[in-house]
Amino acid sequence: MGKTSSKKDESKHADRKFEKKLEFYAKVRDTVALGAQKTIKKKKLRPREKKLKAYNLSSLAEFLPDIEPSKQPTTSDFKVTSKSRQKLVMKEANQLKTVLNDPVFKADPLAALHQHLQSTQPVIEKPARKSENGKKGRKKMKKKKKKGSKAQSMEE
Repeated sequence: MGKTSSKKDESKHADRKFEKKLEFYAKVRDTVALGAQKTIKKKKLRPREKKLKAYNLSSLAEFLPDIEPSKQPTTSDFKVTSKSRQKLVMKEANQLKTVLNDPVFKADPLAALHQHLQSTQPVIEKPARKSENGKKGRKKMKKKKKKGSKAQSMEE
């Protein structure tokens, strides 16, 4: 009850096994080559780079009006040193103390902030909107639309 195969059968089996290995290696080589080509063709953008690309608004700069350079130093011109930072902190601390000690602020903080903003912020005039029908006309238009849709549904 032993094995009754001859040497020829074993060599055929080994040849088939070897051919299958070669086919497998060829397939692996092809897929690796395809993968390498894909990575060479298309470089993946990192999420941060995608965000930066989305926020690139330099193309819109040509449509914006030119603004005169301000006389105050901009943040890019201002170098933050430990001395300037300390000076700024002291200035802001003094400002905070005066605000907190203000009797108007103590009475109603939100009203004091509102009053401060109204006095310091520039007034922006909004152009008046011209409506053709006014409020009454809009209500009439809505009623006409509703009546029209009911009439259409009855006709069907």
